[in-house]
Amino acid sequence: MTMTTAEADKILADNFAPWVLELGLCVEALGDDRAILRLPWSDRLSREGGGLCGQALMAAADTATVIAVSAARGAYGPMTTVQQSTSFQRAVTGSDVLIEAVVTKLGRRMAFADITMSDEGTGRDEGPRRIAAKASMVYALLG
Repeated sequence: MTMTTAEADKILADNFAPWVLELGLCVEALGDDRAILRLPWSDRLSREGGGLCGQALMAAADTATVIAVSAARGAYGPMTTVQQSTSFQRAVTGSDVLIEAVVTKLGRRMAFADITMSDEGTGRDEGPRRIAAKASMVYALLG
């Protein structure tokens, strides 16, 4: 049975540091091997020139992966980041970001995921959303 967005939002509230919660992430959708989270635009997260800072995108990718792995496992369990590689492709200015984390391999002790971060503002009148960043994650499953 697929985890609900309410259950996933509770995982966020119960298991993440206050500074991560201050990003305002919310779970938009879940599947058996994926999660889509929204990172709302905030001037507090922008840097010189008005672009969203990379640290916020990396934290959002990391957080989305925890939710996707939890959905794939059917529940939250202790896990920790082993590796994260992020490639930034374009600046995000003034719009929310949709973060889609897809679990590509789920083992007994390790999980692997690919993450796509898209600028929601580019999906309205300009055709498909444009990718702002991509990441790959490796997690150790502790419990």
